[in-house]
Amino acid sequence: MARPWEADPSALFVRRLGKSAKELGTTKDEDGCPDIWELGNGDIAIVGRDLTDAYAARLPADVTIASDERLVVIPGRMLRSAKPDIADA
Repeated sequence: MARPWEADPSALFVRRLGKSAKELGTTKDEDGCPDIWELGNGDIAIVGRDLTDAYAARLPADVTIASDERLVVIPGRMLRSAKPDIADA
């Protein structure tokens, strides 16, 4: 059975949402910077730390992670900095 939504791997990066990791002071100009990007199809790409295994045993009852999904964590201030770039529903 097809899922109601599928990620499109051909969608291109359009614009950063919020401030870069460098602007927020969450990187030392090394590899592995968290980030938030809008894709050409309107989806959002998140670059963060994969903590799927760390949280697996303590997920809320209504949270599920499919085998092809990962739980990614980014700094809270990064998402808050993106708020002005995110349209209201």
